[in-house]
Amino acid sequence: MTSAAAHEHLNHWVLTLSCIDSPGIVHAISGAIVAARGNITESQQFASLDTGRFFMRVQIESPAKRDELEAELRPVTERWSMAWDLDEVGRPLRTLVLASTAGHCVNDLLFRQRAGQLQIEIPLVLSNHGTLRDLVDFYGVPFEASAVTSPESKAAFEARVLEAVDTHAIELIVLARYMQILSPELCEALAGRCINIHHSFLPGFKGANPYRQAHGRGVKLIGATAHFVTSDLDEGPIIEQNVVRVDHSRSVSELVAIGQDEESRTLSQAVKWFAERRVLLDGARTIIFR
Repeated sequence: MTSAAAHEHLNHWVLTLSCIDSPGIVHAISGAIVAARGNITESQQFASLDTGRFFMRVQIESPAKRDELEAELRPVTERWSMAWDLDEVGRPLRTLVLASTAGHCVNDLLFRQRAGQLQIEIPLVLSNHGTLRDLVDFYGVPFEASAVTSPESKAAFEARVLEAVDTHAIELIVLARYMQILSPELCEALAGRCINIHHSFLPGFKGANPYRQAHGRGVKLIGATAHFVTSDLDEGPIIEQNVVRVDHSRSVSELVAIGQDEESRTLSQAVKWFAERRVLLDGARTIIFR
């Protein structure tokens, strides 16, 4: 083609949606995209037999602006009472990181952001300790530390979290080994956009020095789980899990290093999928469009 239309700028969009499953949804969505002069470049869908809901993620290239594409989609989304979102492909997600004293997950997130491996923008790191200030400063990201030692200081810290979410237009909150339990009120305020990471052992070891406990019991698998935060501690919908095999020859310090590597890569993968709009909630579990 040599016409001016062939050289028209194409916008790249990602559409995610969910609704009660019924016939005709894919056809209707595709028709709306075509009506907006769009071309589907990636499409994934899933119908849940457990909840009866339909989930879909579509990437679109089109000369249409957002309002034109939304105008074509709206009659379809209204007809099926869809929960839906339309965004630009590749737009960095505004992300707030919460940390304590362990630096491996924070370092991994900041490095991957700088290297362009994560579709996020971190305007601030909040911590209940000052330990990681130099690390965060190295990446040129603002860092704030406030001790959490009482109910009053915990309430003040959580108020600062909500203030930062509002001030910085935060879309994702990541608990990068933040070692404080969030209040039910904060969990509710951040529902569906707050991701946590923790080690996964079998059997589960709680309390101090879990890796020493694992070593003492001869654990053969070390893993990590990234999940959404809910008021039920460490029981939110799971986004990603990884595991690595170990044996009796590993020292406690080696188990710690192995575990931290698993935590870092598992959390980064969960953040990557979330930022790319590949994670949809289906009740107590997630749908991941890889």
